[in-house]
Amino acid sequence: MDETMGPVQARAPLGLIACLSEISDPKSYAHGWRQKCKDWAAIPNYQEGDEIHLAAPVTITDGSTVQDVRRTHYKRRGRRMTCFADIKSGTLVRLSKESLAGSVLIKGAVSTGSDVLAEFYARQRER
Repeated sequence: MDETMGPVQARAPLGLIACLSEISDPKSYAHGWRQKCKDWAAIPNYQEGDEIHLAAPVTITDGSTVQDVRRTHYKRRGRRMTCFADIKSGTLVRLSKESLAGSVLIKGAVSTGSDVLAEFYARQRER
């Protein structure tokens, strides 16, 4: 099976995509599949404590919506499970990676730490 046979799952690592040969037809299924893999890889992975503004509001089971969240965790059977807390209400929600597409970092976890660390990391970004 190769990429022209219609793989549906578009989560191949970028390292694998880089190893593939060039595509002669930019309108081929394989070209679209590679682009979907690149789009998936472009979705950011946030750190614990980061505050995020989602591109679109997400409706949760009680009917309310969340759009500004903070990445956090809870423990279940001794394992740390990633979740997000609504900044306004504190409600914990589980979000898929797809729901983070197009999201924007409001405030990084580093800035919620000490002022000295925040200043240090700000200087690092300027370089």
